[in-house]
Amino acid sequence: MSEFSSCSPSPSLDLPEAADIFTAAERLTGLVHCTPLIYSSTLNESLGAEIYFKCEHLQKVGAFKARGAANALFSLPPGTTVVATHSSGNHGAALAWAAAQRDLRCTVVMPENAPQAKKNAVAAYGADIVLCAPTLAARASTLTQVVKETGAHEVPPFDDPRIIAGQGTVAQEVIGQCRALGFAPDLLVAPVGGGGLLAGVGLAVSALAPQIKVLGAEPAGADDAHRSFRGGVRVTEQTPHTIADGLRTTLGERNFAVIRETVNDIVTVSEQGIVQALSLLWGRTKQLVEPSAATGLAAVLEHSGRFRGKRVVVVLTGGNMDLAAVANMMTTDN
Repeated sequence: MSEFSSCSPSPSLDLPEAADIFTAAERLTGLVHCTPLIYSSTLNESLGAEIYFKCEHLQKVGAFKARGAANALFSLPPGTTVVATHSSGNHGAALAWAAAQRDLRCTVVMPENAPQAKKNAVAAYGADIVLCAPTLAARASTLTQVVKETGAHEVPPFDDPRIIAGQGTVAQEVIGQCRALGFAPDLLVAPVGGGGLLAGVGLAVSALAPQIKVLGAEPAGADDAHRSFRGGVRVTEQTPHTIADGLRTTLGERNFAVIRETVNDIVTVSEQGIVQALSLLWGRTKQLVEPSAATGLAAVLEHSGRFRGKRVVVVLTGGNMDLAAVANMMTTDN
């Protein structure tokens, strides 16, 4: 059973502004990569659209999450020595990496069913890992205990203005890159789990290029953001069923508030669509991305009428996956 929150955000909610994204971009200069835009002529011809991919799987730690984590940690209050978060993988690795840049200790609470490759990455960046049951409630309660025991500064994976602002630099870069190439996209598509990326993208686009439509893409088996957006009331609990492990988290309160004001729509995609998109990305573009990253292209495949004849930028969010699971993913009927 799903649970819902009020459709109105708390009046005390600390929401990011577009200026926070511009500040984050300055703060992140030299810390993170300006990732490339790529395209496949063959793929574009078959889709009947001009699709560009923003390659955040080539970012530090292999995911866009490095942006938000670095923005948060390089704006910490003086005297901070320990940080902590909960994460299914990419944010945890990003926070561990950013903590190492600042010589801070880091603890990451991870669900027991997180991919082993992502657990390994978090550990490799020097963080301590605390495992918990694979529910949002367990993640939150375990993190609360860790913070109580260690005195750590908590850095949420998505529901935080510093995180949203950092992720918004993805769209700021996209708009600058497209202008340098002499065009403006019609649509910008980003996967949505907790909503940090989609909220940041929506906020940046609304300030810099409001004519661009922003769409979120979400697995049908973890469609809380889609239902929240369409119903106007945030879904606060769900039981996700999707191979896109990075999108199993539930939409954050700040994220929902920003998304409602800046995003045009959120669409859902099937598990088969995600697998098909993965196969196309691996085969046509030679980019080894994870299932969550393929969700944007899956939206183009399964909602083709919305994209035909358009210029579209799709964010490839990450490339961290357990390669041992690839064969099973491609042969299992999801």
